[in-house]
Amino acid sequence: MKVWIFFLLCLAGNAMAAPTEEAVVEELLIAEEPIAEEPEVGANPIQVEIEEFDEAIDIFEEEQAFADNPCLDHHCKKGKVCEVDEDNTPMCVCQDPSACPASEGEYEHVCGTNNVTYESSCHFSATKCALEGTKKGHKLHLDYTGPCKYIDACLDSELSEFPLRMRDWLKNVLVTLYERDVDNDMLTEKQKLRVKKIFENEKRLTAGEHSLDLLAHDFEKNYNMYIFPVHWQFGQLDQHPVDGYLTHSELSPLRAPLIPMEHCTTRFFEECDADNDKYIALEEWSNCFGIKEQDVDKDLIV
Repeated sequence: MKVWIFFLLCLAGNAMAAPTEEAVVEELLIAEEPIAEEPEVGANPIQVEIEEFDEAIDIFEEEQAFADNPCLDHHCKKGKVCEVDEDNTPMCVCQDPSACPASEGEYEHVCGTNNVTYESSCHFSATKCALEGTKKGHKLHLDYTGPCKYIDACLDSELSEFPLRMRDWLKNVLVTLYERDVDNDMLTEKQKLRVKKIFENEKRLTAGEHSLDLLAHDFEKNYNMYIFPVHWQFGQLDQHPVDGYLTHSELSPLRAPLIPMEHCTTRFFEECDADNDKYIALEEWSNCFGIKEQDVDKDLIV
């Protein structure tokens, strides 16, 4: 909201001697003559008026557009679209799956936790919305990207290997972001300072295919390099809302693309929820990745 402040400028002068009668008449004649306002140097007074008029029209048209369609400024979550009622009040209603754009290929397909393949995330979200308030809808989540397929069971020995690869991957993601962040829109300044220490550390294990033994050895030897990446990923996921806990939906951006490649993903995150309350707290998340209890720090989520 713009606040306009008007300043009153007062000019004061020294008192002058009483003017003669001729001087008074001459002064009155001068006062009666209209004084033309001079335009600003380099400005066309007609053009200035037109520009101000055009600006007023733009504002009016914008306000009129919102008045005609309140949905232009009304946000709905995935699976819902905005409609107006008889009073022209915007409201969110479930989207018809048939109104979703047709997928361009299998890569747009997604698999739900009900083992049903949906044509796209739009079709999935619309279907879930229609089931809102039902037991079936409460249990339905996006499982992974791509069509549903058979996924091997995760053995205990394989489960212990999963965090080794994940920790190394998180570290490498941060280093890559640091290297490519030329426009300063990928990492905050605080994050950059922390990643810079990892990037410049000569002991850092560079990205590549490494044996599980080497990954385990590096974690033990360069443990401090992994503390921030684990915290950073938690902060990236904890967004809706930011409350220090990860829900199934918040985990989805990470786990959905991983499951087709890492068959232990689902079991790993299920076991991270140590108290089985359907939420993963920062302490539970850190413990899953081998971060010591004394090194769990909410201030690292910046």
